[in-house]
Amino acid sequence: MKYKTLGKTGLSVSEIGFGGEWLERHEEEESIELIHYAEEKGINIIDCWMPDPKSRDIIGKAIKDSREKWVVQGHIGSTYQDGQYVRSRDLKYVVPAFEDLLSRIGGGYIDLGMIHYIDSETDWENSMNSEFIDYVLDLYDRGIIRHIGMSTHNPKMAMRAIERGIRGFADPSRKAELEMILFSINPAFDMRPGTNCVEELFTGYETDYAGIDPERAAFYRMAEENNVGITVMKGFFGGALFDEKRSPFGAALTPAQCIHYALTRPGAVSILCGYDTKEQIDEAIAYETASDEEKNFAAVLANAPKHSYKGTCTYCGHCRPCVMNIDIAMVNKFYDLAIQQPRVPESVQAHYEALGTTAASCIGCRDCESRCPFEVPIAERMEKALELFGC
Repeated sequence: MKYKTLGKTGLSVSEIGFGGEWLERHEEEESIELIHYAEEKGINIIDCWMPDPKSRDIIGKAIKDSREKWVVQGHIGSTYQDGQYVRSRDLKYVVPAFEDLLSRIGGGYIDLGMIHYIDSETDWENSMNSEFIDYVLDLYDRGIIRHIGMSTHNPKMAMRAIERGIRGFADPSRKAELEMILFSINPAFDMRPGTNCVEELFTGYETDYAGIDPERAAFYRMAEENNVGITVMKGFFGGALFDEKRSPFGAALTPAQCIHYALTRPGAVSILCGYDTKEQIDEAIAYETASDEEKNFAAVLANAPKHSYKGTCTYCGHCRPCVMNIDIAMVNKFYDLAIQQPRVPESVQAHYEALGTTAASCIGCRDCESRCPFEVPIAERMEKALELFGC
């Protein structure tokens, strides 16, 4: 299992994680055993947005003997009212729901205190200009949540969170800030513009789309530039990407291809997959030893009968090898990061120069372009990168 640092948190998390929302489907002991199996395989991050007692009890009981090894994403604002999930900013519901989470998970703390599910401007304002954010910051000040994160499906809100952070909403002297974001990433969602309603992302793919939505691409670049780590939800598009009849591309991808797509987005650190069985865990972690061909989502997307990613660099690496030994995908990645800013950030310039062999070495042979499944004009982009970075 590979482990990566989750943004500003400094936490080391497995790049394959555990999304817990399916746990309540099974008998308690069966789900506890499933989490134990995931831990044996090296998974160490789990999301608990679910407010129901059964799901929370399963996670708490499963990790009680190894709490310090697990990174738990616990959501603030996910409440349980009359036996139903309700997203709320009202403290009369938020406080008891979070205290319930804390008691059931155990250990006296939550690693990642997630501001739960902000997809609209209205909800942002209601959350950030109310006693709700005071409560989040108080939890942080007392060490009950060790890091502050937010979940969203809307790239506009993700960028808003990075731009404005959490600092100062309740008290300008506070030092708390946003350190990571839980975001929905898959190649189908990436074609669509942001929306206030996540359900809309699962329908309406009859219209032709070309490549990654610019706002989503901008968010990924902004997250990486600002060291705000991304954990990934909905990476499999509800399983529809595995079935060519349900896939919006008219072609099926594998779990390894979906995982690779998510983890190659700038800023993405860990994908939290949902599991019903040990076999599904094995299938996900098989990504760690999969060949380049098994991870190859590019060929599927480029040749799918519906929709297109042509002209968009997805950093898939199929342009390799370069006769001048340029890491073309990384040059493109840093170029995309840099052009989003008024001037090239020093950190991006430094990372670019650290590549050693830069766009300046490009001889314009265009051999790489013959291998690019998305028909990206690579030689042209190398010229632009040279002009931008000066080397």
